[in-house]
Amino acid sequence: MPAKNIYNYQNFDSIAKNPDIDIVYVILPVALHKEYTIRAAKAGKHVICEKPMSLSVKDCEEMVAACKKANRLLSIGYRMHFEPYTAELIRISRKQEYGKLTAFECENGFTYTQDPKAWRLNKALAGGGSLMDMGIYTIQSARYTTGMEPVAIRNARQEKTNPVLFKEVDDKVFWELEFANGFIAKCRSSYSDQLSSTHAEFEHGKVTIDPNFYYNGIKGTTPKGSMNFPQVNQQALQMDDFADCVNHNRESSVNGAEGIKDMKVVEAIYRGLASGKREVV
Repeated sequence: MPAKNIYNYQNFDSIAKNPDIDIVYVILPVALHKEYTIRAAKAGKHVICEKPMSLSVKDCEEMVAACKKANRLLSIGYRMHFEPYTAELIRISRKQEYGKLTAFECENGFTYTQDPKAWRLNKALAGGGSLMDMGIYTIQSARYTTGMEPVAIRNARQEKTNPVLFKEVDDKVFWELEFANGFIAKCRSSYSDQLSSTHAEFEHGKVTIDPNFYYNGIKGTTPKGSMNFPQVNQQALQMDDFADCVNHNRESSVNGAEGIKDMKVVEAIYRGLASGKREVV
């Protein structure tokens, strides 16, 4: 990479003077997503921002507003939308190939073995723990599989296998998403378990993706047998798609509005953890 295209925290805003750069990909700790998305937009750059979009719904709304004001496009790092096993699950559900969806369970997590001083364990930087980091995938999966938006969360609870390590952020979180038609999706996130699966039961069979949210090695089955799709570079496909969005001035399918919807659910789950009650999204 040419030296003129390398920036640091101190000279970041001077990126506005560089016409060679069209898009900024924000992969900083969550607490910095809002600031650098807005600064990039003000510098005239389109933005891909990693998930979770930011610390709060309010932050997300300000990010969307800043990009709109600057006439810049915004995409959130929901790489699974560009993954073929996920696309097949969405297709099966939309087409009701095996009948209506009757049950849904999804879980995502990993066993945390990193530096105890890492930013993911710092609430000020991360905003939360496994729910915001890994649970976002399960919320997304429930939303794109059902094709509906949750209206409430219920039965939210959490466990901590290591209260010292996870003193500032959540470890294991369990919750249910309630939809307007009464459908319930059961979800789980964790920093203490290796989890990565989606189970969607339909009237005439079950579709399972396990593992689901990995960067490779994804496997899936349907009532007809094993799915057989190539392993792809999900993030490369998303970046290619966003470049096409910029070139043709079209909105990303995983835009800021998607990030806001997920953060509304996350905030409702945290309210449910605090209250022990059903909370409206």
